[in-house]
Amino acid sequence: MQYSHTQPGTLLKVMLSVSIVFCFVMVAVNQFASVIAFSLYGMIALLVCLTWLFSSLTVEVEGEELRHYFGPGFWKKTYLLEDIESVEQVRNSWIFGWGIRLTPHGWLYNVSGLDAIQIQLKSGGKFRIGTDDAHGLIAAIQSSS
Repeated sequence: MQYSHTQPGTLLKVMLSVSIVFCFVMVAVNQFASVIAFSLYGMIALLVCLTWLFSSLTVEVEGEELRHYFGPGFWKKTYLLEDIESVEQVRNSWIFGWGIRLTPHGWLYNVSGLDAIQIQLKSGGKFRIGTDDAHGLIAAIQSSS
C-alpha cells in the first residue's frame, strides 16, 4: 500500500447521533399514535444506517489505482492513475455539505471539513474528494502516476 488514509466524520456522526436521540425522546415523551411512533422508529433506523455508512472516508493509492469509499466500503470508486490529468488542493464552500453531492465542480465525496482535492480526468470529468491530508494525498497521486 503506497498511501492509505481514513478521515473520520466526527461532526457528521455527532449530528446524526443527536438526531437519533431526539427521535427516541420524541417517542418516549409523547403518546403518539402507533403510525407516528413506527415512523419515528423507521427514521431512527435510517439515521443509524447513515451514521454507519458515512462514519469515515478512506482514500487509498495502490499500484496504478486511486480508490475511495465511505465507512465499511460503501460507494467504492476506483480510478486508474494514468487517467488523471491533474490534481490540486481546493476548499469547498460550506453549502456543499457532506456525503455524496453533485456540485458545480463535479461530484464531491466528503465526510468532514471543507478541505479537498480536485481531480481532473483526461476524459474531461472532474470530482472532489474531501480530506484532512491534502498534501499527502496529492504527493501520493503525483509520485505514482
